[in-house]
Amino acid sequence: MLSRPLRPSRIAPLLLAVAALAGCRETAPELAPDAQAQAPEARTEGRPSPQAAGGDNGERSDGALSTGPAPKEGDAAATDNLLPTDWPAAKVTSGKAWISCQADYNTEEGDGIPLESLAFFSVVDALSPCQKGGVVRLRYQGKIAADFTELVVRVSDIAQRMDIGKRILDLDSAGGQVEDALKVGDAIGTRHWTIWVREDSVCHSACVFVLGAGDNRMISGKVGVHRIIRMSSTATTRSQLSEELRGVYGRVKDYLERNGVAVAVADLMMTVPNRRLRLLSANELQEYGLDGTNAAQDDLDRLQLMRRCGDDFVMRRDAFLRNFDGKCKTAGAGLDDMQACGLALRTKFGFPDAKCPADSPLSEFDRIADSDGEPALPPDNTSGTSP
Repeated sequence: MLSRPLRPSRIAPLLLAVAALAGCRETAPELAPDAQAQAPEARTEGRPSPQAAGGDNGERSDGALSTGPAPKEGDAAATDNLLPTDWPAAKVTSGKAWISCQADYNTEEGDGIPLESLAFFSVVDALSPCQKGGVVRLRYQGKIAADFTELVVRVSDIAQRMDIGKRILDLDSAGGQVEDALKVGDAIGTRHWTIWVREDSVCHSACVFVLGAGDNRMISGKVGVHRIIRMSSTATTRSQLSEELRGVYGRVKDYLERNGVAVAVADLMMTVPNRRLRLLSANELQEYGLDGTNAAQDDLDRLQLMRRCGDDFVMRRDAFLRNFDGKCKTAGAGLDDMQACGLALRTKFGFPDAKCPADSPLSEFDRIADSDGEPALPPDNTSGTSP
């Protein structure tokens, strides 16, 4: 399969990948032709384009487009097994992506190293520097489409192989394909991502479904919704169109429910014409379960944290999260301001915890101390389970 010589920098990640190969799953599905989005809007200095792609209020929106049946939970992209190393050719074409090994984006490194090719060794090379610190931040600006799904799934796969436990999706998207949003959302839900919408970013339309899947969501940018456009519709009457959309919204509601988001989000979308955009307030984001800790994931985490870290840890964590929501998430605060507030606040609750530092709030900002040795490889994954 591989014919080119290996550089020394690739030897350790390759050994890790080979060890995990015994537990690989079926090949990822090919990209659906009808899910391809057009080239992303032009950007200026990494900022969103000021030109609106629709919407009476001047906000950007690439729409919430539906072209076919939504994938069900358990599809190939949503399982927790590892991919094979013989990946189908793919590139990021619907937007731009960067990889950073730092949670802080206000540094000289900024958004990190551009990532366009999704070939196995391209992703391995991009994530290798992140193995030591155990943190990866994937910055994405563009439309939600099939190549975005491949981007997240493949970066997640290599992060699992390298035991990079802290994963941040730094998102800026004005929407795209609903089916791909649900597919990538289910993949995110099994791979433990925190999702950011920074003050210079947006998350509109289909992007909201991706946002809902994160284990934790930190938002200082704008989040908005509107109706789904049924691109493959054959309807000639309002009742026929309503019947077609009923099936799509039914799958959307099932998706929202299993990801801890209020199904009222789907009902709200139905009332907003596609040419407009309904921005959600900070209170609405909280009420709908789109900001902060994912309620569904929190239920799963609590029992595990109690067993691993103790009841006192969970009580202090809950108290910190309540105080963080009340003191750090002020209106108009930038994401970096929220983070600085949280880092200062957590010391009052005994974090990072000596017994469970990796489970402590905002632990993605706690860098592993430098050492002279090579980063340790995860154990051989011959049983076929994820690291």
